[in-house]
Amino acid sequence: MKQKAYAAAGVDIDLGNRVKSTLPQLLASTHRREVLGKVGGFGGLFALDTKKYREPVLVSSVDGVGTKLKIAFAMDQHDTIGADLVNHCVNDIAVLGAEPLFFLDYLGTGKLEPHVFTEIIRGFARACAENHCALIGGETAQMPGFYQAGEYDVSGTIVGVVEKSRMLNGQKSVRRGDAIIGIASSGLHTNGYSLARKIFFEQMGLKFSSRIPELKNTIGNELLKEHVSYGPLVQKLLARFNQSTIRSPQSTIVKAFAHITGGGFVDNIPRVLPKTCDAIIRKGSWDMLPIFKLIEAKGGVADEELYQVFNMGIGMVAIVSAEKADVILKFIRAQRHDAWLIGEIMKGKGKAKVS
Repeated sequence: MKQKAYAAAGVDIDLGNRVKSTLPQLLASTHRREVLGKVGGFGGLFALDTKKYREPVLVSSVDGVGTKLKIAFAMDQHDTIGADLVNHCVNDIAVLGAEPLFFLDYLGTGKLEPHVFTEIIRGFARACAENHCALIGGETAQMPGFYQAGEYDVSGTIVGVVEKSRMLNGQKSVRRGDAIIGIASSGLHTNGYSLARKIFFEQMGLKFSSRIPELKNTIGNELLKEHVSYGPLVQKLLARFNQSTIRSPQSTIVKAFAHITGGGFVDNIPRVLPKTCDAIIRKGSWDMLPIFKLIEAKGGVADEELYQVFNMGIGMVAIVSAEKADVILKFIRAQRHDAWLIGEIMKGKGKAKVS
């Protein structure tokens, strides 16, 4: 039988259809009752239950996982990448108080490899289910000649919802004297990989299989640790501490969150600060993960840059009323997240300073 011309050119539509035929089973765990229709239509359908809200505000975000993909390519391990992307997106809308509703993905590759596709989608589905977020659609593009052999790119879009009166706005609620709580990351999450790869593989000459005693792990596996989702924790914190203060920003207890991604402490925390306040972060106030100690010791990178590139072991920051800080800290730890008091809000000009 003669090969189809498009397949001969590198785009196998039939293979794509066969691979995608497994999607209903993979995505079943992400279903929510608001989802209409089936995956595979021209658009995903989601019927928002407006009866649950007085003034619903939709919150959206789009992101990728950057050069962490290079680690996945080299190790031929792709199941964590999908979860990284979902969790990153969930965290970005969680800082506004939003709960996730649905997620859409994009996967672009030169040649579609069925096992790679399945691993990535399985990661999407697992993380969506854990975050109670429906995976309602996506796009898989085969583009021969555009990507290097064995490589691909992924991005994701998330949409969530928050009651307008409960939406967090640190620029209105954060005050001098507030406490800053740092919530632990699992590692680099999805940022700083270009510098980390240079340090570990060029400067230190490590291989992905190199076992590092301080890490009790190979460097490859350490770098593929999944981005933590803080979405469920944020919702529990708001339900527990902010119910009685949602209409009064001045008396809000949990005042703001900052997702510590690209830009580290220096660029992310100011996004939720008033122009009259600075966030002072105290080095040594949390248990730094071994991988960051290794980067600090071997990277030859100035401290100021380290805290602007990496999360340094803190994946999410919460700014809270000082008098409730100890209670909130205890609550976070009870939810199986490591957390520490890492600083305070002082008079300033809307900057984050690490000292």
